[in-house]
Amino acid sequence: MATTTPKLISDKNEMRNWSRSMRAQGKLIGFVPTMGFLHAGHLSLVSQARSLCDVVAVSIYVNPGQFAPSEDLSTYPSDFQGDLRKLAALPGGVDVVFHPHNLYDYGHNSGDVAGEGGGPAASCVDGDGSGHETWVRVEKLEVGLCGKSRPIFFRGVATIVTKLFNIVEPDLAVFGKKDYQQLRVIQRMVRDLDFSIKVIGAEITRESDGLAMSSRNVHLSPEERKKALSINKSLLKAKSAAEDGEVHCEKLSNLVIQCIAEAGGRIDYAEIVDQNNLEKVEQIKGPVVFCIAAWFGKVRLIDNMEINLSIGV
Repeated sequence: MATTTPKLISDKNEMRNWSRSMRAQGKLIGFVPTMGFLHAGHLSLVSQARSLCDVVAVSIYVNPGQFAPSEDLSTYPSDFQGDLRKLAALPGGVDVVFHPHNLYDYGHNSGDVAGEGGGPAASCVDGDGSGHETWVRVEKLEVGLCGKSRPIFFRGVATIVTKLFNIVEPDLAVFGKKDYQQLRVIQRMVRDLDFSIKVIGAEITRESDGLAMSSRNVHLSPEERKKALSINKSLLKAKSAAEDGEVHCEKLSNLVIQCIAEAGGRIDYAEIVDQNNLEKVEQIKGPVVFCIAAWFGKVRLIDNMEINLSIGV
């Protein structure tokens, strides 16, 4: 297959100038932010952006601002050259890859917290007061689900996406629905802060056996990976039960929790929430999403499934 090598940009001003040049030519700019170690799920987001836009930019940047000291920043997988090859091989290719060194370094500090094997970080503020100290928070949507066990995560996500939007200046951005809470946080942030950007949620890409694609899957042992299939299987059972008339969320949640626990997983949360405001519901009366986070060994996986029932009056 013929490949088209994307333009590689690491400088913020060069990235912004490229986008403004494209816009001056009347071109619609699509954007897919990633942390690298790309799999078919990421590539599907890029393909969707390509189908909707004239030019596409992809960022590859491991954001230290969303990792707590106890989390896996230093072990987050990376294969930058492999990522470039995958992007180049896509039909239509990618026009630009934005790969900055450190988006929290303003010239006063030089630590490589950008994460090509960098150390753990919960904050990007340095000791002399000249570092980064401005954070974006989406106060209600960030609290539940993943926000319970990862209290700084969405602060870091919203802030880095804001920075990337201000640098890349896209017309459209594509995020995956696997990170459902993240998608809703970004969509609400864009609405509330009047970004002139359309944010699209793309469907989850799964392996042939149903496991949701994730860069963290590489850390699963073969046995753990087999056990992790219980997540999608249990979600499908819950959706089927709901479609058959079981609309009491506690019963559906218990079904999923039992299935995952019996497979050897450890539940972080298993909640049925409103698709828009992510508030927990007791009975399905409208569009909901069943969100799960579970540990298999030392790997925390998330997954979800939308349930859209036609509820009679």
